[in-house]
Amino acid sequence: MTTKAYIISAKRSIVAPIGGALAALEVHDLAAPVITDCLKTAHIKSDQVDELILSNALYGGGNPARLAALAAELPEKVAGLSIDRQCVGGLDAILLAANMVKSGAADIVIAGGVESYSRRPVRHKTFTDGSAPEAYDRPPFTPWADRDPEMHIAAGDLASHLSISQADQDTWTIESHAKALQHADQLFHEVTPVAGLSDTSDPYARPLTHALCKRAKPLSGTVTSANTATAADAAAFCVVVSEEALKNIPNSKAIEIGPGATVGADPTLPGLAPVAAIKAIGADKQTFTHIEIMEAYAAQAIACTQEAGLDPTKVNQKGGALARGHPIGASGTILAVRLYNDLLETGGTGLVAIAAAGGIGTALQLKS
Repeated sequence: MTTKAYIISAKRSIVAPIGGALAALEVHDLAAPVITDCLKTAHIKSDQVDELILSNALYGGGNPARLAALAAELPEKVAGLSIDRQCVGGLDAILLAANMVKSGAADIVIAGGVESYSRRPVRHKTFTDGSAPEAYDRPPFTPWADRDPEMHIAAGDLASHLSISQADQDTWTIESHAKALQHADQLFHEVTPVAGLSDTSDPYARPLTHALCKRAKPLSGTVTSANTATAADAAAFCVVVSEEALKNIPNSKAIEIGPGATVGADPTLPGLAPVAAIKAIGADKQTFTHIEIMEAYAAQAIACTQEAGLDPTKVNQKGGALARGHPIGASGTILAVRLYNDLLETGGTGLVAIAAAGGIGTALQLKS
């Protein structure tokens, strides 16, 4: 048994809006090249891998982790474990991998997520009285219809609850896009080209102004299509290893996985759940040099930053999901990939935090 776990490589695809550059790919075809690149960067042979943990929210059943493992030509012994915790799943996959290697159940685990909004199945609810099947867009996230808000409504309620104005949300969004554009040429090393694309830049980021944001479609209260992350396709993975395995990997670029937690909170204000998760890991917020907060909505990112007492100048320093998009099952891993690569470059201690529907929050600390 070991007491430590490390990430030794972390890669992602570009994040492409729904119907965009990655739209033709099945999830396993999107995941496989990123997994292969992760192993190559980590100097790990595929037959050394013990398990693949894959987060996905929209696939529609089956075991996409097994498909991805086979598509990436991992050994047949790698069964593949698919998890679904909606938006936090990509970060939870890393937490599960870390716990596996700390317990001695595995030495080398690939953990991450993949999502294709573009190829998601059409879902229907069936009835026993012979009624025609009824299409639905999403499953319930609570058992109470009156306490199961649509996410944009929950974000609008959160903004109202904390008096976060549309101007504040639009300013956060404008800055997210600006930072992504400014640092685009610094992110190529974390991106794996897929589908024959040579471009390693996320295509959604653009120059925005308050005037443009004011013209955006209102969704709920002060929440608009501008200050909401767009639906997207992407894959992201990390190689997680035990302390013992690390000793046998030459020239590894290791970042230690620190405390992490997934907690439940108020399902009607799910955007605040990461605050409880951050408190649960008991980290000293003053030590964070880099912070990656999910930007499903600008209101949610602002709320988490404020309510957790985080330094906003340390948050999403090279842009966030508002400037990329939100591939649900992959989003948490994408944040971890961003943080891992920044810590390799500058050193320090970082935090990742993300919310999910139903009032779930996950937070994880990484340190160089």
